Amino acid sequence: MTNAQRPPVRRGPGGGGPFGGMGMPVEKSMNFLPSAKRLLGRLRPHRVGVAAVVLLSVVSVTFAVLGPKLLGQATNIIFEGIISKGLPAGVTQQQVIDQLRASGDDQKADLISGMTLTPGQGIDFSHLQMVLGLVLLIYVLSSVFSWLQGFVLNAIVQKTVYRLREDIERKVNALPLSYFDRMQRGELLSRVTNDVDNIGQSMQQTLSQLITSLLTVVGVLVMMFVISPVLALIALVTIPLTLVITTLIAKRSQKLFVAQWTHTGALNAQVEEAYSGHALVKVFGRHREVEQRFREKNGELYAASFGAQFVSGIIMPAMMFVGNLVYVAIAVVGGLFVANGSMTLGDVQAFIQYSRQFTQPLSQLGSMANLLQSGVASAERVFELLDADEQRPDPVPARTPAGASGRLAFEHVSFSYDPEKPLIQDLSLVAEPGQTVAIVGPTGAGKTTLVNLMMRFYEIDGGRITLDGTDIADMTRDDLRSRMGMVLQDTWLFAGTIRDNIAYGRPDATEDEILAAARATYVDRFVHSLPDGYDTLLDDEGGNVSAGEKQLLTIARAFLARPSVLILDEATSSVDTRTEVLVQQAMKALREDRTSFVIAHRLSTIRDADLILVMEDGAIVEQGTHAELLAAGGAYFTLYTSQFAAPAAEEV
Repeated sequence: MTNAQRPPVRRGPGGGGPFGGMGMPVEKSMNFLPSAKRLLGRLRPHRVGVAAVVLLSVVSVTFAVLGPKLLGQATNIIFEGIISKGLPAGVTQQQVIDQLRASGDDQKADLISGMTLTPGQGIDFSHLQMVLGLVLLIYVLSSVFSWLQGFVLNAIVQKTVYRLREDIERKVNALPLSYFDRMQRGELLSRVTNDVDNIGQSMQQTLSQLITSLLTVVGVLVMMFVISPVLALIALVTIPLTLVITTLIAKRSQKLFVAQWTHTGALNAQVEEAYSGHALVKVFGRHREVEQRFREKNGELYAASFGAQFVSGIIMPAMMFVGNLVYVAIAVVGGLFVANGSMTLGDVQAFIQYSRQFTQPLSQLGSMANLLQSGVASAERVFELLDADEQRPDPVPARTPAGASGRLAFEHVSFSYDPEKPLIQDLSLVAEPGQTVAIVGPTGAGKTTLVNLMMRFYEIDGGRITLDGTDIADMTRDDLRSRMGMVLQDTWLFAGTIRDNIAYGRPDATEDEILAAARATYVDRFVHSLPDGYDTLLDDEGGNVSAGEKQLLTIARAFLARPSVLILDEATSSVDTRTEVLVQQAMKALREDRTSFVIAHRLSTIRDADLILVMEDGAIVEQGTHAELLAAGGAYFTLYTSQFAAPAAEEV
């Protein structure tokens, strides 16, 4: 806001300006459960899809859980076939057991008693083939349903992130200008891009594993109790150990993940600031200081990221260690059960597989903690943006001015950026249709603030502003701003052709209207020197045209819109002297029947204004024409002589 007193800008880490001081980001505590619940709540519109994901997961896990049990049967067929072949034919299994007990070999008798044998007969390959074929089929079906589950879940997550981006876009457009004064651009961009991407990746990777892992734990646990309740109880020791280890580590890593994404936003803000002010950095030779600040901030991000990943990465090895201990215990106890005939070898083999299947999802749940914490940390940053106070909603029903003459009146207006520092108090003025009102005054007097209040970029604290007799607070912002054209000192062009940039305010303008506006503002003069004329593509910074030419394009854009009120905030500051004279002549013709506000430091540009307002400290201290104010010998006279009389005296 040039020439206006501005609200205090929140300078986060990285300071204010290319050479600002360093600062540590604030690490606020994170409400993990409420944020995670809110994030999952965004899946509510896809309830049917989520139910389908759960159903597909149940089918896939069911098939996967049946596999070890069937493979245990295949093992029994092979092992019992080998044992049967070593026994004499023509006797029964019970006779063999009795003979072994009679000879004192009770251990072998117990082993054989737990099997189903046919002495003298070898491996039943037809039965084995059938079992292995069934195992292959259920694993194929499990994979197919798992793929379908992943496909549906991917669609749900991407649609959820799509809607989240839409909500952010809507929110950004609904936020007041004061929010962007407080928020660094790099920090805001980090939340809109990095954090949203991290949310999508975290949801994609954790939801599928979370559902599958939980179902696998339940299914495997059921099968383990079916095979051996004793071994199942041994395996259950894993659950409390997992919960304790995960909880202890998660508490330590949570703050580190919050710090990681806070540092990421701060670093992005610093990089954006340094590159946008790259020329200034070079001019003052401060690139080494900027590089040092980048290294320091990059080091802070590295430390936070390394700490978060390292601490959360401990979970998986810890879970694997617990799983290996349980595996050893099951193998030893299971071997004893096979030896005494209370379990078959195939059941022990199946149980060992189940123990692996049981500890693996528990380990996955533990390892997902880092992804989940990272995603929820990003979600909280995005939710903070979505929860920011929006600008006051448009009135319903809204009023529309009866005419379009452009009469603008301030009636006892009061406004301040900071309640403790009043800026404008009881200000009244009237700009009649067709008048050119110039606003002058020292820096910080409140000149641009008046413009911001006209456009309703900020809401006034008291009084009212009317346009053609209608309170602008009773109008929609779109209606109000469609009646105003604005040309700022800081030009803005988007990536597109020169023609598109001129027609930005009136997309339905005809080619003749675009050319007429270009000729009136002397854009046509330099466009023909470009290779593609009006089809010349500009980049988003307008780097392929000069600063003066960019300003002429923004003036042409405002003229084409033909608003009721025209606002020029130092609009000719980047135009050369000769072009300035031509533009002033064009503006004089185009200001006919249109109220114009001109903010200018160069008083030579506003001599022909119908009314000149002199502002100091948010108040109008003088008003009148150029001649009247000079004759009065007041504040305007002082400003004018400081620009013209002093140089003239020096020349003499």
